[in-house]
Amino acid sequence: MKSLTKSAHNKVLTGVCGGLGQYFGIDPALIRIGFVLATLFGIGAPILLYIVLAIFMPDETYY
Repeated sequence: MKSLTKSAHNKVLTGVCGGLGQYFGIDPALIRIGFVLATLFGIGAPILLYIVLAIFMPDETYY
């Protein structure tokens, strides 16, 4: 079962984009580029979304 968590291995700031990449099965660099482009072109509120995800996404745990 997949769960949306912040990545512990593929992180630049908090691991949000790495976690999204793992969850959706795509390269986290594409998600990072998407966040940057959305910020530059004023599409939505990507900075606010990133902050909310960084606060509420659980950390990746290993058992």
